[in-house]
Amino acid sequence: MRIALIGATGLVGNVMLQILSERNFNITELILVASEKSIGKQILFNNSNYTIVSLEKAVNAAPDIALFSAGGETSLEWAPKFAKAGTTVIDNSSAWRMDTTKKLVVPEINGDVLTPEDKIIANPNCSTIQLVMVLSPLHLKYKMKRVIVSTYQSVSGTGVKALLQLENEEAGIKGEMAYPHPIRRNAMPHCDIFLENGYTKEEMKLVNESKKILGDSCFSVTATAVRIPTNGGHSEAVNIEFEEDFEICEVRSLLSNSPGIVVQDNVENNVYPMPITAHNKDDVFVGRIRRDESQENSLNLWIVSDNLRKGAATNTVQIAEYLVEKKLV
Repeated sequence: MRIALIGATGLVGNVMLQILSERNFNITELILVASEKSIGKQILFNNSNYTIVSLEKAVNAAPDIALFSAGGETSLEWAPKFAKAGTTVIDNSSAWRMDTTKKLVVPEINGDVLTPEDKIIANPNCSTIQLVMVLSPLHLKYKMKRVIVSTYQSVSGTGVKALLQLENEEAGIKGEMAYPHPIRRNAMPHCDIFLENGYTKEEMKLVNESKKILGDSCFSVTATAVRIPTNGGHSEAVNIEFEEDFEICEVRSLLSNSPGIVVQDNVENNVYPMPITAHNKDDVFVGRIRRDESQENSLNLWIVSDNLRKGAATNTVQIAEYLVEKKLV
C-alpha cells in the first residue's frame, strides 16, 4: 500500500510510525508530511530515511491511504482534497467525528460499517475508544440504561507543550504553560474548552461519540474529565446501570473473551489496571469490577489504556488494516 502520514513529527505521528513498523504493515511507498518548517527534513523508518514533503505534493501523489494527525483545521481543509484524489483518509482529529456523513470507527466494534465509498473515516477520541471497547460487549449482553464516567487523563493527551510544562515544573523551571494552572501535584477538572452547558468539549465527546460508535442513543452518558500529572495513559472510573441483571463472574468472562481487552482484577494481590503498566501496550485494561450496591443492576469498573496507542495511533492503523483486509481500498 502507498501510505501518507500527515503530522509525522507530532506525538501521535511518531507513535503511528512505530506501530506501522511493529505490525509489519505492508507499505510499498511511504509519504511523510509535517509543518512547512519541517519540509526537507528526514525521518528514519525501518532503517531508511524519508524526506518530509508538503501537503500539496502528498495529495498529488494520490496515496492509497492517508493517516491524518495534524489537527482539525488541517483535516477540514486537506482531507477532502485527498479524498477527491481517490485516497482514503483516516483522520485522528475531532473534525469529522460527529459529521453524519462520516463513519466513526473502532474496528473491534463497528468496522463492518465501512464501505469502499467511505473516503474520510474518523478515528474517535482517545478517552472514548477505551470506554466503548468495554461498554460494547456489556451493552450487547445486558442493555445499558445509563453510564457515568470520570476520567483521569495524562498530560500527553494535550501534547508536547503540556509534557514540557510538567517536566519544567518537576525540575523547578519556569516555562511556557499549556494549562492555566500548574499540573505537578495537581488535578484539574478541565480537559479541552468549556462549553455553554458547563461541560468541557472532552466530556461531550465521551457522551456523543459513544452513542455514535455503538449505534444506539437509547442509553444516557454523563462525564467529568480530569487532567492529572502522569506522562501517559488515561484512566476512567465507570458506573453502568443495565436493564438486565448480571453476575460478576459472567462480566469478567465476557470481558476476558472480548478482543483487545485484558482483565486485571485480582485485588487480593494488588492487581488492577494502572497507566504505568499500560504504557506502550495496545490493549484496553479493565479491573476493579464490582457490583454497585447502591443501585439495582449497576456495575463499577476501572479502565486504563495508553492514549497515544489504542487511544489514537493504534486504532488508526487498525482501521487501515481492516480496509486492506476487507479489500475496501
